[in-house]
Amino acid sequence: MSLPLWIAVHALDAVFWLWVLRWGGAAWLEGTFASGFLVSIFAPRWSAEGLRMFALLMLVVCAISFLAGVFVPSLRCFYGGAC
Repeated sequence: MSLPLWIAVHALDAVFWLWVLRWGGAAWLEGTFASGFLVSIFAPRWSAEGLRMFALLMLVVCAISFLAGVFVPSLRCFYGGAC
């Protein structure tokens, strides 16, 4: 995967998690069936605070993944896809 595509994918991912964490996404997703698709299969049972905590954790994981992919290009593969 090219570096610009890697940056774009992670930017979109970060915007989604920031929406859940800071911009009302957790309240919107709380208790909905959509949260099971967008966040986790267990998310419909979580409160808004639980969704925010998960979003914060995912932001940290995604930031580490992003930095690893920037400095080690061979890590830019998604699930065994073409690199």
